[in-house]
Amino acid sequence: MLNKDRWLLPEGIQEVLSPQAAAIELQRRALLDLYQTWGYDLVEPPMIDFLDSLLTGTGHDLQLMTFTLTDQISGKLLGVRADMTPQIARIDAHHIKTEQPSRFCYIGQILKTRLEGFSQSRSPLQVGIELYGHSGPDSDIEVLLLMIETLKSVGLEDFHIDLGHVGIFRSLAKQAELSQREEETLFDSLQRKAVTELSAYLSALSINDEQKQQFLALVDLNGDISVIDKARHILSGDEVHKELDNLEAIAQGLLARVPGQNLYFDLSELRGYNYHTGVVFAAYLPGHGQEIAQGGRYDGIGETFGRARAATGFSTDLAYLVSIGNQSEPMKPAESIFAPAVRDPQLMTIVAKLRQQGKRVICELANSSSNAQAMACSHILTNDSGEWQLAELTSLT
Repeated sequence: MLNKDRWLLPEGIQEVLSPQAAAIELQRRALLDLYQTWGYDLVEPPMIDFLDSLLTGTGHDLQLMTFTLTDQISGKLLGVRADMTPQIARIDAHHIKTEQPSRFCYIGQILKTRLEGFSQSRSPLQVGIELYGHSGPDSDIEVLLLMIETLKSVGLEDFHIDLGHVGIFRSLAKQAELSQREEETLFDSLQRKAVTELSAYLSALSINDEQKQQFLALVDLNGDISVIDKARHILSGDEVHKELDNLEAIAQGLLARVPGQNLYFDLSELRGYNYHTGVVFAAYLPGHGQEIAQGGRYDGIGETFGRARAATGFSTDLAYLVSIGNQSEPMKPAESIFAPAVRDPQLMTIVAKLRQQGKRVICELANSSSNAQAMACSHILTNDSGEWQLAELTSLT
């Protein structure tokens, strides 16, 4: 008995058909060309890797998201990549010998055990860039600019960018001499913006009142760029002010290059706190609840591989971007030419030349019921007095 459900796919797993697949491929090529013009080199990490490598640095947060299996050759645990960032860190640490900044771009399928993020897919087509070997604001600005260019390339214009900085909270926690458990508890409350819970927990901590008020103030330190000056008057400490200066330099540098870009600041936004070390950012689009692209700074990620370098980058799901993009003109199917099933060397020569010119030619198969109309062809090759001619299909009907 046939299983009527065999056509079903696992939840969160999609198959992409034409013309959507063709539109994604066209956009993939365009983005790789764009990144190349900025000096980013394409790398292709493996889909399956040793689990320890995949759970390095940023990967520790990905443990629950990673499918695992046992390698029948080595007996070690393998994982199917749920993010490419740890693999890029290994490439930079192990294969790149220069002390100069290194720029990488990548695109490929990743796989997650559960639904998460902007695309609500377990198999997003992850595309992104990473810049290693530079710790100043300029590299964060460059990554942000390329994230903007990526979104604009699919026709998205009215997005805004949220900016935060995990270094501010880290510095406050260090000044207050919080234990790791206390820091993690405060972090969790801040992420949920649970003010009552946060206030109650702070009141029980053995820190001074000024420090308690500063942690509590983070919840309301959000809005336009004036939030940074407001924070300088509320938050104390040289390290905290240094991080605020860094955030302001990144924002001002971005606005100088993209005047009018809509920026929103949230100092309680600690996305990726366990691995990010500086600025964190995400792009949002009206009508879409989740971020459509995200990134930030994660210095030292390559330490496990023997080379801890400054690093910053962003990533997004290309398939999702194409699905929500506002291309000025929808992608039209390529015009097709129909060639009849005739064994004629002259016909085959003409077909080969047309294909060399980039034309789409569909050859009829012998003993097949296919015809030009059924194959949605716009033109057909016909034999007129021994010479093969290209004719519009409409002119023959």
